[in-house]
Amino acid sequence: MELRDIEIFLTLAQELHFGRTAERLHVTPARISQAIKRQERILGAELFKRTSHHVQLTPVGSRLRDDLTVGYRQIQEALATAAAAGQAITGELHIGFAGAWSGNLIVAAADDFRTRHPNCPIHMHESPMSDPLSPLRNGNRDLQLVELPIHEPDIVSGPVLFREPRVLAVPPGHPFAERDTVSVEDLADAPLITITEQPQYFLDHHYPHRTPRGRHIPRGPSTTTWQGVLALVGAGKGVSPASARAAHYYSRPDIVYVPFRDAPPVEYGLFWSNTGNTPKVRAFVRAIVEAASRETGSRPIPPSARRPGPLH
Repeated sequence: MELRDIEIFLTLAQELHFGRTAERLHVTPARISQAIKRQERILGAELFKRTSHHVQLTPVGSRLRDDLTVGYRQIQEALATAAAAGQAITGELHIGFAGAWSGNLIVAAADDFRTRHPNCPIHMHESPMSDPLSPLRNGNRDLQLVELPIHEPDIVSGPVLFREPRVLAVPPGHPFAERDTVSVEDLADAPLITITEQPQYFLDHHYPHRTPRGRHIPRGPSTTTWQGVLALVGAGKGVSPASARAAHYYSRPDIVYVPFRDAPPVEYGLFWSNTGNTPKVRAFVRAIVEAASRETGSRPIPPSARRPGPLH
């Protein structure tokens, strides 16, 4: 007997009614009748006495019911256990981030994630601004929360989780430091400190070579870390665009943050390797999307809706 035939027999033995058995198993009464007749033919014994008004087990049917019930329950429990194990989120998640505010969002998401998936610990790693994708590619990170844009064939782009106004970090004695706002055109009047080891399209987006009117933007020193950017700005070596939250998280006496009045916002999103689309990655993406929605009061932006403009 196949497992489905056993299920049909045991359900009919419980209901003693072909119609109710068919309803429970979402089949027709004819399907039930055919299955029982086939079982009786194989066993060579009658399992049910049936009339137009009554169905009851024969002695052979009663004995078969008793013998099958315990084994069938064990099979069902084993299948349920296997299904639960297959759907369980276990192992570890290593998540990289750039910027303290991104780390705070990951912490909020991790709290929710651990409640749902206690057997999957979260490990957070601050990522350097330069070459943020290598940890994904070498398997040291499962996810990265970094600034956009990222356009790589082996990297999956998740939703934009939040947007931040763009500011310009300048030293206190700089002429820009006394202004209420600056323009992208003003970048032509100060050396721009840049980050190295980023894709060229990323650099062109955040550190353009020309203003919207075509004026040349001079280059200052470059560095590989955000702390290096701040040190160079504070030393008067140039200026650098930044997220508005930098003013709160990286306040320094040698840095003034001046808002742009005409620059697009800085966008932050999740990324993972196209070979790392695992159940635990998908589960954490859902958790951080929910956390970002609570923080910002709006739904994160899907990749297809992104229209971030460069500075120039």
